[in-house]
Amino acid sequence: MGSDLRGRTFAGLLLLLSGSVFLIGVMLAETMAPGYSMNADAISDLGTIDGSSAVFNITLVLTSVLAAAGGLLLHGHHRRRAITTLFVLAGLGAIGAGVFTLDASDIHGLFALLAFVAFNVLAIVCATLARGPMRALSTILGTVGLAFVIVMFLGDAGMADMFGPIGHGGAERMIVFPVMI
Repeated sequence: MGSDLRGRTFAGLLLLLSGSVFLIGVMLAETMAPGYSMNADAISDLGTIDGSSAVFNITLVLTSVLAAAGGLLLHGHHRRRAITTLFVLAGLGAIGAGVFTLDASDIHGLFALLAFVAFNVLAIVCATLARGPMRALSTILGTVGLAFVIVMFLGDAGMADMFGPIGHGGAERMIVFPVMI
C-alpha cells in the first residue's frame, strides 16, 4: 500500500470518527439531559445542562480536532487550499461552539453558524473529489444541511411555522446530522 493511499485511508478514518463521535456524543448527551426535548431544544442546549454539558462540549472539541486533522491529512492528496480551509473553518466553528457555550457567550451562535455552513459547503465541495454515488450523496447531504440553515434562520426570525412538526430541535439536527454522515 503506497504512502498516498495510506494517508488517504487514515484521513478517511479520522473523518469517519469525527462524524461518528459527533452523532454518538450528541445522542449520549441527550439521554443524560433531564427534561431535554429533541423537538423543542437546540442541540447546543446540551452544553448548558448539568447532566450533559461535559459530554456534549468534549464531543464538539473532539469532533473538531478529528475533522480538522482529517482535512489537513487529505490536503496531501487533493492539494486544494479551499477544501483544506473549509475543513479548518468547520473545525474552528465546532470547537468554538464547544468552548463558548450557548449560555456563556453571544459568540457561541457565530461559531455554530460557521460550523453549520462550513461543514455543509465542505460536503458539496468535497463531492468534486468523489466518484459515483458518493459524489451525489455528498452533494445531497450538504444541500439538505444548507436548506435547513435557511429554515432555521427564517424560523428564528419569527416564522416558527417553518420548523413544522420536527420543531426547532429537529430542524437544527437536519443541518448537522446528514453532513456528519
